[in-house]
Amino acid sequence: MPEQHPERRPHGVHAAPAAPDDAAAPGAPSAAPEAVPGAAPSDRLRAAREHAQHRIQRHRRGRALRGTLSIGLVMAMAGALFTANARLASGTDTRQPQDLAGLQANEDSRRERLADQVAALRSEVDALTQTQTDSVGLEWQSAGEAFDIASGKVAVTGTGITVSLDDAPADGPRVAGAGPDDLVVHQQDLQAVINALWAGGAEAMALMDQRVISTSAFQCIGNVLSLQGRRYSPPYVVTAVGDPEELLDALAADPAVRAYRSWVDAVGLGYQVTRPEQGVQVPAYDGSVDMRYASVPSGTEVLPGLVADGSTATSTGTSTAARQEDTEG
Repeated sequence: MPEQHPERRPHGVHAAPAAPDDAAAPGAPSAAPEAVPGAAPSDRLRAAREHAQHRIQRHRRGRALRGTLSIGLVMAMAGALFTANARLASGTDTRQPQDLAGLQANEDSRRERLADQVAALRSEVDALTQTQTDSVGLEWQSAGEAFDIASGKVAVTGTGITVSLDDAPADGPRVAGAGPDDLVVHQQDLQAVINALWAGGAEAMALMDQRVISTSAFQCIGNVLSLQGRRYSPPYVVTAVGDPEELLDALAADPAVRAYRSWVDAVGLGYQVTRPEQGVQVPAYDGSVDMRYASVPSGTEVLPGLVADGSTATSTGTSTAARQEDTEG
């Protein structure tokens, strides 16, 4: 049989389907059917239409498959993120509260622990310093009794008074025009009492369980008192060491204290002054005495016997608070 010419191919009803020149890859568009010589125009049109529909269907299936894969990937990533968040939340719920009050309580407890550590370390430093001073034969001399008391270095015990201020009861009396702010103790109320006691000759003072010195600052946030990093709730107690009669006279003469006492009668604010027969005691100051945002002009006497230029000075007199304890803070 003579060899067929390369350009000649079998055709007709007995012709085998010809393989495309390029290997058909999955998803690759199929070649358009060749026109069959001798076929009617309607047959050729039908074949072209069927081929176009076939390509459209394959394109739609491919697009649907890609969309399904994308949605699945997004859902898988979202599930992994939710799982990680759930594990993280479940791991911290038992260790850290999520409410504001619980967080505040945790921070207060943490601050108390750190304050105890600071006090222990300060005592250790003082003991080591004293040991080193004794070993070299040096003798530390105080600037004076008045300086030690005014600086809060030592605890003080003596005659004095206590003043307690408290919020008004919820079911107490009300006057016309009284608002919620009139029913709580404010910062200026505490400042009025403390300033009046200083003016009355108080030698040492404490607010709650902390020593008040020249650099002490407190702030009222709502009905909570913040003093040197610690928070307190009413009633607020001020303790002053000094002549009780002079302290009481100073409270009675202070106009700001009289204004507060007028609201005591109007809305039931708490105000109680006691004069313990056994005397009162204020603790030593246990905070830092370094000033960060203020300075004293040179030559100014900031404490009895101590001037701001740093020169050594001696006490100008003997304080009447001879009742002080020798324990250091």
